This record gives sequence, structure tokens and C-alpha cells, in this order.
Amino acid sequence: MTLPERAPTEFTEVDPAAVALAEKVEALNTRYKHHSATSVMEGALREAGNIALVSSFGAESVVLLHMAAIIDPATPVIFVDTELLFTETLVYQQEVSERLGLKNVHVIKAADIAEKDPYGALRFSDTDACCHLRKTLPLQKALAGYDGWITGRKRFQSGTRAALDFFEVEDGPDGTTGRMKINPLAHWAPEDVRAYMTENRLPRHPLVAKGYPSIGCWPCTSPVKEGEDPRAGRWRNQNKEECGIHIVDGQFVRTGAE
Repeated sequence: MTLPERAPTEFTEVDPAAVALAEKVEALNTRYKHHSATSVMEGALREAGNIALVSSFGAESVVLLHMAAIIDPATPVIFVDTELLFTETLVYQQEVSERLGLKNVHVIKAADIAEKDPYGALRFSDTDACCHLRKTLPLQKALAGYDGWITGRKRFQSGTRAALDFFEVEDGPDGTTGRMKINPLAHWAPEDVRAYMTENRLPRHPLVAKGYPSIGCWPCTSPVKEGEDPRAGRWRNQNKEECGIHIVDGQFVRTGAE
């Protein structure tokens, strides 16, 4: 008797490392659900592996930099110099790093700007490509040796950040096992940021007083008028809210919030 042929069973290969990372993130979110931002930072640096703090040294960056300096001044800090930053940002980066006693700041730049954008004109034809070249790619290379990174993202900043957790899984752009992303300030409101800076007498970015509540590269950042969204000056009049350093479902986010 001939048995009927059965269709081969399809199996989805499970990546043990990805499963372990997801379980670790879930456990950390459960453990730190009602904890403070400082506690989340401490937990990340103590329990999440080899972690770096990525900082733009922008309008609110000094908050996390101050926390890191208190917890461990040797915390790796990655700062991407796109070569299109405001001079004020470059000076502020040096002054804040020295004042807080940060001992492990890495200033990184794209190695191929001269080849791919020699005249700095890419920003006129394709802002996404410009961000990708000058910020996203060099940052991803710099993070290659880390298990995770700390960001300054907050829920109030845009719709794409409205459901931020303290800990996230960031998949790699090629679908491979990614790394952990930590958002200690996820639940903070603007007044929390201002209060922390005031209480700790932290230096403000000089452009904030000139109407720049959110600061990126100078060609794509403009002053914000009273009553406007704080990020209205980023890529004004463009359907773009993110520079591209954040990944969702294996893809770099190009539109929709830093």
C-alpha cells in the first residue's frame, strides 16, 4: 500500500541569541517599570552588558551625560560629528565633557564624506541620504562592538515615540540579532528635563536661548516660534522627523522623530 505524500513541514529557525535578548529586555522592563531614570541608567550599565551612551550634545543631552558622569565617568560616550554641526555644538561638546569629567568620549565622523559628498550638496537633493552618510552609517559602525546603547528619546517628542519602553530590542538592518536600546528618559515631560538641569546647575546649549529647542545640523535646523512644536525647526516643511539612527523592524527609521 502506498501512503499519500505529505507536504514537507516548514520550520522557522529560531535564533537563540535573539530569544535571549528579547527575554532580557522584557525582564528589565518588568524590574524597572516604576523606577527612576537614574535607576534605569544604573541598571543598564550594570546588567545590560557593554553599553555606550550616544549623545548629540544637543539641547537636552546634558541630562543623561550628567547621570553617566555620576554613575561612571568612564562610560563610553559616542558623539557623531556630521561636519555640518553648529560651531556652538562643537564648543559645547568640549566644554560639557570637561566640566562633567567624562573620561571616555569618542568623536566619530564618516570616513567617506569627501568621496560621496565632496561639496556638501547632498542635503539639497536627498536629506535622508545625507543623514545616512553622515550620521547613521558612522554610528552603526561605532556601535558594532557594543551590546546596547543609551538614547535620550522621550515619549512626548513625537507620535513615533509615544509608546517607548525603558528597554527595547533593536534588530540589525540585515535581520540578524541586534542589540539593546535603553531610553532612561522615556517617561519624562519637558518640565522634568528643565527641573533636572536647574537643580544640578547644568550648562545649557547656547542655541536654546536663541530659539532652538531641538538642535541638529545647521542646514536642517531653524529657530522655533512661540507656540510651535519644539521639533518644528528640524527639517522644516519636510515629511521627515528622524535622522535615521533608529531601527524599527530591521529598517532604519527615516521619517516619523532625532
